[in-house]
Amino acid sequence: MSNETKAQKKQRLLIKISLTALFAAFTAAGAFIVIPVGPVPIVLQNMFAVLSGLILGPLLGSAAVVLYILAGILNFPVFAGGVGGIAVIMGPTGGFLFGYLMAAFTAGLIMGKPVQGHKLPLLRLIIAVLIGFLIVYVPGLFWLKMRLDLDWIRAFMIGFVPFIIGDVIKGIAAVFIVPRLRKIAADYISEQ
Repeated sequence: MSNETKAQKKQRLLIKISLTALFAAFTAAGAFIVIPVGPVPIVLQNMFAVLSGLILGPLLGSAAVVLYILAGILNFPVFAGGVGGIAVIMGPTGGFLFGYLMAAFTAGLIMGKPVQGHKLPLLRLIIAVLIGFLIVYVPGLFWLKMRLDLDWIRAFMIGFVPFIIGDVIKGIAAVFIVPRLRKIAADYISEQ
């Protein structure tokens, strides 16, 4: 039984909402750091989407990405290169945006909800990071292939190969920063 008061529950809910919005904002900010390498640019959005799930857990992490995608659909300039609108979702990179949602949910599911005092198993974190980054490409490559009428090899060469080194670097960074940030999140959002 929880001894938490109504005020404490309300405060925890507000913190959850704030963290969800913060990670949506981080994901949007990742769109402004762009290295164009063809139809699919190198951005930091995928890292922030994966971090959302790793740090906040599957539900709040997914909610952050949903909020980010909704902002883009509503024409806020949050997608790569500072653009927004439904046309981006329907364009060749739209599948990657839904891959962000899958990544946040899957990485969060592997890690579970953040819990105070819970030791973070390094192997589980590495697996969650690896799968989180890779799962972005499932809908991303499928949609890219379909929208640009490419064969699988060409879609793979355009939509995956140029990003391997960057994703490895982002993944290593995530492994180093997640334990501390997840502990902080757990202190504020885990059930008492």
